[in-house]
Amino acid sequence: MTSPSSERIRAVDWLRGLSVLVMIQCHALVLLRPDLRQGPITRQLLRLDGLVAPAFLFSAGFALALLLVRGAGVGSLGQRLGRNLRRIAQVLGVATFVNWMWFPVFREPRWLVRMDILHCVGLSLLLALPVTAGLASRPRVLRGVTLGLALTTFFLSPLGEALGGPWATVLNKSTGAVFPLLPWVGFVWLGTYVGAVAGERGRRGLVRSLVFVGALGCAGWLAAKPLQALYPAHRFFVTNPSNAAERAMWVCIGLLALVALESRVVPGGKPSRLRRFLETFGTSSLSAYVFHLTLLYVRVFGMCFEALWGNRCGWGLYAALTGALILLTYGLCRAFDALQDAARLTGGGPGGKIASLR
Repeated sequence: MTSPSSERIRAVDWLRGLSVLVMIQCHALVLLRPDLRQGPITRQLLRLDGLVAPAFLFSAGFALALLLVRGAGVGSLGQRLGRNLRRIAQVLGVATFVNWMWFPVFREPRWLVRMDILHCVGLSLLLALPVTAGLASRPRVLRGVTLGLALTTFFLSPLGEALGGPWATVLNKSTGAVFPLLPWVGFVWLGTYVGAVAGERGRRGLVRSLVFVGALGCAGWLAAKPLQALYPAHRFFVTNPSNAAERAMWVCIGLLALVALESRVVPGGKPSRLRRFLETFGTSSLSAYVFHLTLLYVRVFGMCFEALWGNRCGWGLYAALTGALILLTYGLCRAFDALQDAARLTGGGPGGKIASLR
């Protein structure tokens, strides 16, 4: 029987899976007519879409801390550290590949380091890895350090908008970064804090830490006006601590709901089709990221979703095409997972599959 300290927390897989579905829906908005993209429905969808990056980054930090704290507890920290280094290398490698797909990197090498979500995940994990590995055997200290780093990151983020020079490439949006480290690395630190608690105290600790972080987020959200007045002019909906606090609150509320749902699942029971569907995206989110963008934008014989239907769809056709995009991405993820499994069985592949944004 799996001990509570080592069992997989499926709720986090489900959070990633739901985030992938929302991400695909968000990117598919390019199929809508321009007038509909300016309407109230789209604005509400974009508010929901704003939780995708925090959820991915939070999950990445959570998985890192959970794995290393558990590894320190059973004496396998070195092995798990190596596994995380491979995963981080995979994320950064795919990030570079995606930039190569979209930009003329050989003529303008600067595009190789353009900070999008995968670069942000990879670099954030590189920053978190030495701290987490170094303190994994002392999870209480790790919790205090990572929570302090998260709060410090969020409170300094508005000031980071004024930075120039080389640091601006990775710390703010002034050089074209989509997801700079400020404020986004803060969500990795929050996830690391919660993962450290879960690694030491199991599911009960997980629930308590989520309630605590959610309460902090609610307090920051309610303090929007004083927090906005505290700083010089800045992009409130990007770097203000109140905005980050609201996003963290909703991520914690969503994960708490999924943890409650997981508690109702019979251990060892056969998963439903819906659960398998969601967990495929949750455990293969990196593959899903690449596949859905390729289907949406990369022209094969002149055809892709954007080329055929971009800027032309009403809501009905958009919904149908988004569903088709999700199903095609799911099929490609399952096929790619099968290929990796076959490669491992024949000894021709790496020890772990290219799985998730973590």
